[in-house]
Amino acid sequence: MKIAIYHNLSSGGAKRSLYEIVKRLHERHEIIVFSLSSADHDFCDIRPFVKTHETYHFQPGRLFRSPFGRFNSIVRVFDLFRLRRVNKIIAREITQQKPDLVFVEPCRYENAPSLLRFLDGIPNVYYCHEPFRVHYEQPPPRPYYKVNSTLRKTIDQIDFILYLYKELAKRNDLLNIRSAGVVFVNSGYTKNLVKSIYHLDAEINYLGVDIEKFKPLPHLTKANMILSVGSLTPLKGFDFVIRSISLIPPDRRPTLTISSNFSNPEEYKYLSNVASNLGVSVEFLSGIPDDKLVELYNQATLTAYAPHREPFGLVALESMACATPVVGVKEGGLLETIQEGVNGRLVERNEQIFSSALFELLSNPRKSREFGEKGYQTVLEKWGWETAVSNLESKFIQSIEKKDHPQ
Repeated sequence: MKIAIYHNLSSGGAKRSLYEIVKRLHERHEIIVFSLSSADHDFCDIRPFVKTHETYHFQPGRLFRSPFGRFNSIVRVFDLFRLRRVNKIIAREITQQKPDLVFVEPCRYENAPSLLRFLDGIPNVYYCHEPFRVHYEQPPPRPYYKVNSTLRKTIDQIDFILYLYKELAKRNDLLNIRSAGVVFVNSGYTKNLVKSIYHLDAEINYLGVDIEKFKPLPHLTKANMILSVGSLTPLKGFDFVIRSISLIPPDRRPTLTISSNFSNPEEYKYLSNVASNLGVSVEFLSGIPDDKLVELYNQATLTAYAPHREPFGLVALESMACATPVVGVKEGGLLETIQEGVNGRLVERNEQIFSSALFELLSNPRKSREFGEKGYQTVLEKWGWETAVSNLESKFIQSIEKKDHPQ
C-alpha cells in the first residue's frame, strides 16, 4: 500500500505510538508524511522510516500578556481559520500523490484536524486518542488558575469572544471528526466517550509497547523509589501521588521520581510546594532519553500512575514490560490494561486507599515481584506492537476495500 500520514503532534504518547506504527509499516508499505512546522519532529522522529516528509509552515499567533489576555481568544479563532486554509492545501497535494489510504493523527490545536474535510474520494482513517478534553472536562483545581476567582468567573460568563472561540473550536472538532472515513480509538473507554460526545461508532485498535526497548534489566538493583511518568500538567495527577506517599510512615517513605516529556513551570512550582509541605522527597526529570527511562522503570520498586481519566495509558504498559508493578487509579483506559490483584493494583482515587496499596507492595517484595512478573507476561502475550500494527494493517485494507466495493 501507499499510505499518506498526516499529523500535528507534540511530544507524548500519541507521537510515540505513531513512531512505533511507522517503524513497522515502512517495512511493507510506501509511507509519505505530511505535517506542520508546529509539530514536534525530533521526539520519536519518524523521518528515517518514510519515503518523503513534507512540512508546511504553521505557527500559532502570538498571544497577548496581561492585562490584554482576553484578546487571545481572537488570536485562537484566526488560528483555526489559518489551519483550515493550510490543511486544504495539504489535502490537495495528498490527493495528487494518489495514496491508497490516508492515516490521520490529531492536531495539537484542532484535535481532529480540518484536513479530514478535504479528503473526498480517498479512503482515510482518523486515530482519535481522546476527545477535545479541554472543552468537555473541568481540569483539576490549581491555585495558579486565575479562573478560580469570582470576578474572573463572572467576566468569563459574559465574555462573548471567549464564548465564540470555545464554541467554534468544539464545532470545528465535531465537523472534522464526522468527516473521517473511519475513526479508530485506543480503548473501550475512549470509544464510549466518542459515542457520547460525537455520536459516532468508533473501532477499537489498541496500542502497544516496544518490548525490545522496554524490558527487564536484571543487572540493575531496585531502589527505595517510586516512579511516576507523564507530562507535568494537572491532568496527570502527580499531586495525588505525592499526597498518597506522604501518608506512608516517614521511616518507610520512599523517594518519588517524576519523569516528564513536557513541564509546565507553574505546575512544577505547585508540586514542589506540595511535596515540601508534606515532607516527600521528589526528583523531577524532564526530556530524558528512552534508555534512561527504561533504567528508571527497572530501578523503581513500583510505578504509581494516577492520571485523571487517562484514555489509554502507555506508562502502565511500559512499566509492566520492565517487570515493575503498577499501582493505578480505577478509571479510564487503565481498566483495560491492569487486572486488580493479578498483574498490579487498581484502586479508587482515594489517597488513603492508594497509599495503602503502595505501602503493601513496598512492604512485600515477594508480592511486588509476583505482580511484576505477571505484568511482564501480560505484555508479552497481549500488548506487543507487532500485534497492534497487524490489526491496524488489516483494518486499513478493509477501509480500502470498502471504498472500492461500496455496499
